[in-house]
Amino acid sequence: MSAHPGPVTADDVRDAVVLSADALSGVLDADWTVPAGGLTWSCWDTAEHLADDLFAYAGQLGPRRPPLDTHVPFAWKRKAPGGPASSIFGDPEAGTAGLVQVIEACGTFLRAVAATVPPETRAHHVYGVSDPEGFAAMGVVETLVHTHDISLGLGFAFTPPPDLCARVLHRLFPDAPTGTDPWATLLWATGRGELAGRPRLSQWRWYGEPRG
Repeated sequence: MSAHPGPVTADDVRDAVVLSADALSGVLDADWTVPAGGLTWSCWDTAEHLADDLFAYAGQLGPRRPPLDTHVPFAWKRKAPGGPASSIFGDPEAGTAGLVQVIEACGTFLRAVAATVPPETRAHHVYGVSDPEGFAAMGVVETLVHTHDISLGLGFAFTPPPDLCARVLHRLFPDAPTGTDPWATLLWATGRGELAGRPRLSQWRWYGEPRG
């Protein structure tokens, strides 16, 4: 993995969401009520959470004066105790195909906002006040790792391109090891696997602040 793999761009959000949507579209008839990998959430709830993340990151960047100390106050709720708190939900009557469309739509929101707001824009995130590149990188990470979670629940293969993983690792995980497989490293950095003898992380975070 290169020490300087290049910036994360709005097009990386598009590419990650397309990869996810194409993978999920191959398992529309599966049982999405099963748990997503090691999560307690169902695959359906995890997919809604992914869409909500993409929407929320676009929303943080959207105001003319984005908040630097809190979230844009979209209303949110939990459908059930222990489930994800979200503003965005899929219509159950539209089924899994409709839910994949919701993910794609929210990904397009984030791509468009990240591509059009000034690069000096800053907005709040609990892991550090961030810029458009940072929010794009967060959206890519959420998309890749939650699609991975769903893939474990529904039993399909999902392996994103190493260069995409390398860019978000460089942007958000400055302490992650280099010289290792980028996808395996991203899974390790987000508490989803072991890496080259390193134990699975029980706690993890990314760093959203712009890198110098």
